[in-house]
Amino acid sequence: MASGDAIRPPPQAGEAKQEIPSVVVAKDHNAILLQSIDEAAVRAGLSIGLPLANARAICPELTVYDADPAADAKTLNDIADWCDRFTPLVALDPPYGLFLDITGCAHLFGGERALLQIATNALSQRGFAVSAAIAGTSIAARTLTRHTSGKIVTAGEEAHAIGPLLVAALGAGEAVTTGLRRAGLKTIGDVAARAPHEISARFGAAFTTLLSHALGQGDAPISPRKPLPDYIVEKRFAEPVTTDSVITLTLQNLARTLVTAMDRQGKGARQLEASFFRTDGAVRSIAVEAGRPVTRPEMIDRLFRERLESLNDPLDPGFGFDLIRLAAGRTEIVVQQQRDLDASVHDNDEISALIDRIAARIGGKRVVVHLPLQSHIPERSALAVPAQHHLAAAAQAAWPERIAGEPPLRPLRLFDRPELINVPFATVPDGPPHQFTWRRAQHEVVRVEGPERIAMEWWKQDGQSLTRDYFRVEDAAGQRFWIFRDGLYESELRDEAGKPVPAKWYVHGLFA
Repeated sequence: MASGDAIRPPPQAGEAKQEIPSVVVAKDHNAILLQSIDEAAVRAGLSIGLPLANARAICPELTVYDADPAADAKTLNDIADWCDRFTPLVALDPPYGLFLDITGCAHLFGGERALLQIATNALSQRGFAVSAAIAGTSIAARTLTRHTSGKIVTAGEEAHAIGPLLVAALGAGEAVTTGLRRAGLKTIGDVAARAPHEISARFGAAFTTLLSHALGQGDAPISPRKPLPDYIVEKRFAEPVTTDSVITLTLQNLARTLVTAMDRQGKGARQLEASFFRTDGAVRSIAVEAGRPVTRPEMIDRLFRERLESLNDPLDPGFGFDLIRLAAGRTEIVVQQQRDLDASVHDNDEISALIDRIAARIGGKRVVVHLPLQSHIPERSALAVPAQHHLAAAAQAAWPERIAGEPPLRPLRLFDRPELINVPFATVPDGPPHQFTWRRAQHEVVRVEGPERIAMEWWKQDGQSLTRDYFRVEDAAGQRFWIFRDGLYESELRDEAGKPVPAKWYVHGLFA
C-alpha cells in the first residue's frame, strides 16, 4: 500500500483562520503570480496562478508572502524525517508532497485508518493543512489527496474510486488538463473510457502511463530518501523520556536485540545509526562505523557513548523522546577465526576496536593509514585512506625496505605542499645551496647529499611541471632537511624570450 500526503507551507496554513486573505507569490516569466493561497483567499475569489495585481484589485486587503523554495524544501525534509517513525520507505514528492510505503507497517499502529489519523492529526496540530490518502499505488494515492482527505482505497478499487474525480486531480499540467476539457473529457472516468492509443496519440505516452498508474494498472516504484537498513529495532514510549540514564539503557537494550537478530544469520554491523524522535517532531540521527563487523552489544554501546560525548551540539531531548530507533545500515557475514592460539588476531581486534572508538569521537576521515602507490613523485607515492576500511590492506602493504646502516632516502615527515625557501646563491648548474632561509630562520648548510633527480609525469601534467633536483642537507644545528630546486638551469629555467630566470627552491620534508 502507498499513502500520499499533500502538505501546504506553514504561512498560509497558519493564516487560514484569519479574515484577511494571505497568499504566497513567486516570480514567473517577469510576472508575479499567486503560488499558494489560504481558505480566506479562496472565499475572496482568488485562485492559484492569478497575477498579484489582479488579486489586489479583487481584494485590496491582502497579506503577501514571498515564496521561499529553500525553506519549503527544508520543511518538507523535516516532515519526511518525522514520517520515518511510520515506515523507513519515505519518498519526496516535490514541492509539497510525500509518499510513504506502509506495506506491512499499518498493523503496528492499529491499522491503516488509525495510522492515517495519527499522521494527519499530528501534522495539523503543528499548523499544517494536510490532505492524505491510502491506495494500492502511489499515483492513485496522490490523485485522491487532490480531491479529498482521509480516503482509503483497497488494491484493485482505484479505478472506481478516482473515476468521478476531475481530470485536474491527475496533476498532468495545465496544457494537458485544458486539452482534456476541450475534448469534453471532464472526469478521469471519461478519459479512462477512451482507448489508450487514442489518449497517447493526442496527449503523449507519459500521460497514458500516469493515467494507468492512477487507475491501479501498474505502478512506478517510489525512490526512498534513505536506503533501507538491513536491520531495524526500536522502542516506543507511552510517556516521553528525557533522562540520560533511560536513553542510555534503551540504547543498550536495543543493541542486544539487534545483535541477537543479526547473529541468527551470522552477520555483524559495519554501519549503525541511532535515531531519536522528539515529541515536537524534531529528529536527531547519530551514525557510527566499524572497521570490522560488530557482533557484541557492549561494543555498539561504547561506540555510541564515544560519539555522544564528542558532539559539539549535545543531544537535546526537549520535551522528551517518544521513539528511539537503532538500525544497522550495512552488515557483513562474520568470518570465524581461530583466536585461541593466534595472538595476531587478538592484536588486530584490539587495534580495530581502538580505531573505531577514535573515529566515533573525531570522525572516520581523520583516522588514516597510508598505502603505497606506484609513482616516483614523492607526494604521490603514498595515499592516505580511512583506517577503518583499509586496516588489513595497510598491514599487508609492501613498502621499500631501508638499507641497513644507511640513512633513510625519504624524510619521516613529508609536507602536504612543499614550502618555498629563500636561497641567495647555489652552485650552478646542479649543485646545492650554501645557506637558505625557511620560516624566517637562516640555516647554514654543513653537509649535503645529492642531487637526486626526479622528472615529473609529463604525460599527466601537459609538460607544465619542472624537473626537480633533491638534496639531503644538514645545517649547523644538526637539523636535516629534504630540499629541491624546481627546474633545470640549462633548459627549463628560461622565460618566453629564452633568457635565464632565477630558480625556486623548496623544502619538502624533515628528517628525524
